[in-house]
Amino acid sequence: MGAVERNGYRFEPEYSVINQNGAIHVLNQGKYIEEIKFTFSGEYPELDQIEQIIDKYCEQRGI
Repeated sequence: MGAVERNGYRFEPEYSVINQNGAIHVLNQGKYIEEIKFTFSGEYPELDQIEQIIDKYCEQRGI
């Protein structure tokens, strides 16, 4: 699963199958902004789940 770009922001997901959790690192123009933590079930997080997390983040911050 690769990075997602939205309006100059870059969202880089990473996850652990063993721990069933993950994080999306938020960057703006290469500068680290914050980390969004999440949990999932199954072998890997679904792309739709990642997209929803990013959409919600952008909506809340007016990105």
